[in-house]
Amino acid sequence: MDDITVYAYTDGPLGEMLLTGRISTGGRAVLRSLSLPGQKGAVAVGDGWVRDQGAFAEVVRQLDEYFGGRRERFDVPLAGDAGTEFQRRVWAALEEIPYGTTVSYGEIGRRVGAAGAGVRAVGTAIGRNPLLVVRPCHRVVGADGSLRGYAAGLGRKQSLLELEGALG
Repeated sequence: MDDITVYAYTDGPLGEMLLTGRISTGGRAVLRSLSLPGQKGAVAVGDGWVRDQGAFAEVVRQLDEYFGGRRERFDVPLAGDAGTEFQRRVWAALEEIPYGTTVSYGEIGRRVGAAGAGVRAVGTAIGRNPLLVVRPCHRVVGADGSLRGYAAGLGRKQSLLELEGALG
């Protein structure tokens, strides 16, 4: 089967979200990205992509539960073909941050073996996370607990952390 990219839009409290992915050989949609309006590095729908609202019904259901305060982790198939090996290690570390908590960029660096000067590379990898909300990069803060960097804007990062009760 050819690798067909599918996409859908869904509304949420952060704005209209663009979901993109591909249909696996089993016929199931695999999520590749979740983008928000005005996001730095957001995905744009490409030529030949197929709009399929039904393909991401489970993702949309879980997003609704998350924004309704009824879900703490996402359990949807994710495409593992994005990013470098280092980025994938950083993104895996993001998925281990518990709901309602935050960790520093330095702590993520330590977890992936890139402490010290490597923290800048960690920040860059986090900024390239293609799965906002689902892969919780919003839970990473500055060493002093301050909100730093979020591709979709600090206001949205603050909203997500407030939803999770992570801002004291």
